[in-house]
Amino acid sequence: MAKPAVERTFVMVKPDGVQRGLIGEIIKRLEQRGLQIIALKMVKPSVEHISNHYPTDEVWIKRLGDKGFNVFNELGIDLKEAMGTADNLEAGKKVRKWLIDYMTEAPVVAMVVEGVHARDMVRKIVGSTLPNKAEIGTLRGDFSVDSPAAANLEKRAIKNLAHASETKEEAEKEICHWFSQEEIHQWDRPDHKAMF
Repeated sequence: MAKPAVERTFVMVKPDGVQRGLIGEIIKRLEQRGLQIIALKMVKPSVEHISNHYPTDEVWIKRLGDKGFNVFNELGIDLKEAMGTADNLEAGKKVRKWLIDYMTEAPVVAMVVEGVHARDMVRKIVGSTLPNKAEIGTLRGDFSVDSPAAANLEKRAIKNLAHASETKEEAEKEICHWFSQEEIHQWDRPDHKAMF
């Protein structure tokens, strides 16, 4: 019988992680934690493929706009001057376009990761989506210094090394989007008997 806490999640090394030669470091940190890579490939995604990776619903797009607005408010920067709009949906659409541009500028490495509480473990290892707020010891805290203020002022996406699914539903959708069933391989790590 499968262990109930064992789950799958989707992880992607983003273009900046690939360009900076951090693929091995990212995989190493996942595997050291006891997580298992069960699917892996390098892809140069098309605009359409990346666009379909990201949600298109207004709630998610407004959330993108709000993230930038929150940072500008904290720094006392005028929203309209910085983003050209004070509408979070309009700002979110701009940020989504910057994301797509960024994600298609170089190859990415997509993977399915399996393990005990895999989603939570991966997100802990990767660190805060805002690298300037990521804890030292996380991938983003150790290897990235970007911030939403810098990215939005420069009209580009935040360079934060990797993507990790946030929810079970998101993980399932992303795994199906990037991998066929034939590309996912079930296998046993012998050290798991000593770990859990």
